[in-house]
Amino acid sequence: DARAANRERFELELEFVQSLANPYYLHSLAQQNILDQPAFVNYLEYLQYWREKDYARFVHYPHALHHLELLQHARFRSEIKKDEWREYLNQKQFDHWRTWRNYPTAAIPSEGPHAQEPEKHVA
Repeated sequence: DARAANRERFELELEFVQSLANPYYLHSLAQQNILDQPAFVNYLEYLQYWREKDYARFVHYPHALHHLELLQHARFRSEIKKDEWREYLNQKQFDHWRTWRNYPTAAIPSEGPHAQEPEKHVA
């Protein structure tokens, strides 16, 4: 039935969009020249709707949406073929995860009796 078909399409597209969070997967697509195919580029453009609030809330890996945006640009699609670009993207993603917090910084008082001391990082 149509409802089941829509659900299946939703799940397949969500799974694919989330796979875009992986720099190694992007590199693999580029190495296989898939990112050079006009039909695939059109598909990536079509998937932009996942960046809308009503759909983005289902995406567990926010980097997927950032990478989807980057994939709209021919230069990025070309450069991600290079090992050094894959590693650069992978390192930037790791750095983000390493420094990201589960709470918004606005919720932490910076002044007053409940202010938190800055974290000390040991190098």
